[in-house]
Amino acid sequence: MNENFAIQLFEGKKVRIVWDAEQEKYYFSVTDIVQVLTDSVNPRDYIKKMLRRDPELKSKWGTICPPVEMLAPDGKRRKTQAADLEGIFRIIQAIPSKKAEPVKQWLAELGSMRVDQMIDPELTFQMAVEDYRRQGYSDRWINERMRSIEMRKELTDEWHRSGIHEPKDFAILTNVLTKAWSGMTTGEYKRYKGLTKQNLRDNMTNVELALNTLAEVATTEYSRQSNPQSMAESQRIAKEGGEVAREARETMERRLGRSVVSSERASDYIRPIEDKGQNALPKEDE
Repeated sequence: MNENFAIQLFEGKKVRIVWDAEQEKYYFSVTDIVQVLTDSVNPRDYIKKMLRRDPELKSKWGTICPPVEMLAPDGKRRKTQAADLEGIFRIIQAIPSKKAEPVKQWLAELGSMRVDQMIDPELTFQMAVEDYRRQGYSDRWINERMRSIEMRKELTDEWHRSGIHEPKDFAILTNVLTKAWSGMTTGEYKRYKGLTKQNLRDNMTNVELALNTLAEVATTEYSRQSNPQSMAESQRIAKEGGEVAREARETMERRLGRSVVSSERASDYIRPIEDKGQNALPKEDE
């Protein structure tokens, strides 16, 4: 699932949403929607009672509400029951609530907003910026992250042009590139930072993001010039692109007298006041 996490407010209440770019649909947190509709202090218990009242819905529950990773209140990703618009509308039918129609209208507007974003990519960009701000990232970090997203897209487009389409091949090339500049594969890098399913780039410092972006930009330009015809050629080019960033990293580290590849993750250095230093992000308010 290509995810875009967001939180929308309905009458001041938070509803967690994930955009699945592959399926081109939203997934909504079922417990959040139920809480909005019922004002229940324990929406999970309400769901159990609802399913006892509606055997048909219960029989289809696993299909309607697959587990989807979403941001928990502590900022970590956890799987929660979620449903697409069609599934949410079916759940609304099972809940006697005066808010049913306003919620349906709100959901329809969100669907329309996504269509607008597909027509105007700048809206998607602005939404991502607001999501990062909501999580507590600094504007300086967000600007670097947005550039990295743009450069990553150019690289994956170039890989597509070179005939690479399988997700496993993208992962292989990303590992080659990452190891060339950082000395670690993406899996090793995540373990170094103590991450599990969290996004590695969302847990990089400004310097790490800049070096990773440099590696991806160099790889993109080398690939365009070399026009690779095989996976092996693309791997060689990814390594060369990563080495450009490795040379920059080593030069910086010699001058600083320390490593710029950090074991810290976002929760270690996000805070809601001014940055602590050049590599720091504001600390997350948990």
